[in-house]
Order: sequence, then C-alpha cells, then structure tokens
Amino acid sequence: MKLNIINANRSHFEFILNSQISMALETEALELREETVRSGVTAVFEDPSKGRYLVAELEEKPVGVLLIVTEWSEWRNSTVYWIHSLFIKKEYRGQGIYKRMYEHIKEEVLNDPRLAGIRLNVDKRNKDAVKVYEALGMSDEHYRMFEWLK
Repeated sequence: MKLNIINANRSHFEFILNSQISMALETEALELREETVRSGVTAVFEDPSKGRYLVAELEEKPVGVLLIVTEWSEWRNSTVYWIHSLFIKKEYRGQGIYKRMYEHIKEEVLNDPRLAGIRLNVDKRNKDAVKVYEALGMSDEHYRMFEWLK
C-alpha cells in the first residue's frame, strides 16, 4: 500500500472537519460544535498564516491529518513548528502513519535553516500518544505548558 503525506486541499475539508470532532471526543471527552469547527477549518484554508494541514493518504484515501502552526523564536531567530489537531483513523493506528507524518515534517525542518524544530502538546491522560512521541525522540523534559482559555 502506498502512503503519501501531502498538504491538504479543499477536497479534504470534510475529512478534516470530522477528524477534529472525533479527536476531541475521543481524547478529551469534549463535544465540539460542528459549526464552530467548520468555521475554524475554513479559516485555516482562507488564511495560510493560521497554519496548514497535512494529510496522510493511503491509496489516495485520507487516513490521518494534523495541523502545523508556527511560532517565532527570537532566541533562535527562527521558526518552530507546532503540531496540533493530530488524528489518525482508528483502523489505521499502529501502522506507523503518524511516524511517517512526523518524519515528513522533521525532514522539512532539517532542510530549512529558517526552521528550528518541532513542538506539540498532548493531554496528560493520553498515555498512548505520549509513548509514540517519546519513541520518536521527542522529550517533555524542558517545558511545561500552562493555559487560560475563555
């Protein structure tokens, strides 16, 4: 089977929308309003400064998605990629799809001197995801995340 990692286009819209709703429910028991998520996904497609989606396609069928957003680091005088909204369809998990997506992003970072690295945050209760990130060489030893949301 052929797995391709590509920048998402409008044909992936419904897949991305449904993935985000499923991911929030599965990982955080959070029921998102479809209308709000639809507007949010639309905003990314209409304004590239908000980020870009990567889609994993297996035999031209979308099976995974993530959102890359950027953070400027004045300490490094370069950009850091943040991985958000990661979702792999259940029936395709454990097959290395996220690993391939991560390697795709890492290769981009390694080949672009304007990029400094990759970060992500994960719900502390999502132990399976933590194991995957650690297996890929990511570390949580340096920073803790704090938040305040309206």
